[in-house]
Amino acid sequence: MFRGIALQSFFYAAILCAGTFARTQAVAAEGSAGGTKASKPILVELFTSEGCSSCPPVDAFVQRLDTIQPVPGGQVIVLSEHVDYWDHDGWKDPNSSAALTERQNSYEHALGLSTPYTPQMIVDGARELRATNPDVIKKTFDEAMSAPKIPIEISGLSLDSNIVRMHIAASGETDPNNADIYVAVALEKVESKVLRGENGGKDLTHVAVVQQITKVGKLPKGKTFAEDFQLKLKRGIDPKNIRVVAFVQEDGPGRVLGATLRKPAS
Repeated sequence: MFRGIALQSFFYAAILCAGTFARTQAVAAEGSAGGTKASKPILVELFTSEGCSSCPPVDAFVQRLDTIQPVPGGQVIVLSEHVDYWDHDGWKDPNSSAALTERQNSYEHALGLSTPYTPQMIVDGARELRATNPDVIKKTFDEAMSAPKIPIEISGLSLDSNIVRMHIAASGETDPNNADIYVAVALEKVESKVLRGENGGKDLTHVAVVQQITKVGKLPKGKTFAEDFQLKLKRGIDPKNIRVVAFVQEDGPGRVLGATLRKPAS
């Protein structure tokens, strides 16, 4: 059930699409990692593993999305979520977790998909990005851009030793559904030398590698949310190598209604 799927046509399309996106970099400059108020967020979750030989091309594709920000008027916010069901096949992914595997399983049930696999991308909690050509990828992002989003902000982000503090504010006044507020802490960049398994001998690079996703509150329909929040980083994490993503998501998991990305001041 839990295996990687060698979607060669997907990988070729992803690589081709990355090249196509590169030509739009100047147009999409305002949607770079810092974002602007005018940028509409698109949350892309990649379920991946260092034990899966099919994953590195899509890991690289997600890095391209993060770097060149290809969607005019949008801000692509990526999260690399390393699952743990590959860990028994010769290589234990140091960033894998059962919690992220469970999050992927929840998507399979919510979206009516047949089985979890790697690599798998979920866009805004609502659609699977399993493209076969650049036009399909563009269509998926166009649909994400057309969906309404509610504002969510992170302010007062600070680091004190291994404690991250922030203020989170969101408004559900325009949305008719209840939702949850999540905070994800991710490593900005991870470099790994894989010694065994399907990727044995390869040097891999990942971006936005999730260390924890925490539900921090609820956003009732028609209401607002504003609270201070703090969390403790896992031991050994360099606080200069993190990014914080806050997002609003319907129960299920359901649609992502809004998202924002912040990085600690250097």
